[in-house]
Amino acid sequence: MAIEESTAGESTAAEAAAQAEKVQRTLTGMVTSDAMDKSITVTIERRIKHPVYGKYIRRSSKLHVHDENNECSKGDVVVIEQCRPMSKTKSWRLVEVVEKAGEA
Repeated sequence: MAIEESTAGESTAAEAAAQAEKVQRTLTGMVTSDAMDKSITVTIERRIKHPVYGKYIRRSSKLHVHDENNECSKGDVVVIEQCRPMSKTKSWRLVEVVEKAGEA
């Protein structure tokens, strides 16, 4: 029985290490609104191929992102990563500001 308990303890530690090394989903997008406190709205654009005609179409998604230090402004290009739900609509957090709006 003692051997089984130590094996169970090792597997629990291995699972904890695997979750710590888990890679989060990251996306790059442009800030479209910074009117909220500690929150921004980011538009993510992607291109898909039309299934029948073959033309590439731009599709976009708007995500609410947690910006702890209010460091972003409208027009900035940012990298965001998925995290635990912070509110009803906010499940992403700001990782870094790639490009400020006025620098381009």
